[in-house]
Amino acid sequence: MPGLLASAAATPDKPEAESAATKEVRRLNDQEVQAMLHSDVEAIARLWSDDLVVNNPLQKFVDKKQVLSMVKSGFLAFTSYERQIEYIRDYGNTVIVAGHETLIFSGKMPNAGKPQHLRFTAVWMKQHGGWQEVARHADVVPPQ
Repeated sequence: MPGLLASAAATPDKPEAESAATKEVRRLNDQEVQAMLHSDVEAIARLWSDDLVVNNPLQKFVDKKQVLSMVKSGFLAFTSYERQIEYIRDYGNTVIVAGHETLIFSGKMPNAGKPQHLRFTAVWMKQHGGWQEVARHADVVPPQ
């Protein structure tokens, strides 16, 4: 019965036996949030693959260069940014992360200054000796 109890305690955001990969990607997610919050373009660039693609909350499909340009210009900026991982799964050289974010955009983003709630899914891959985010999708959760 001990196995059943251990399995019952495991959740999508905290697997029973978390791999080194998911632990590392959790750490990198924290770094990503801090980098975005502080508009740290160099840190963001290191975390993201050169071929990153994002389906963003503005319903636009953008690449790494475009997102970094938005951060550099001040268009994409934040006064607060919190991320809650609800699902994380290791598939070998790929880790899938999903959850929700609560943030306040600043800069020239639509709804700047107002709390926003997002659902996100991110794909991280082992590349060039480390983990990098290769794809992300985020959508605004409409008020209930």
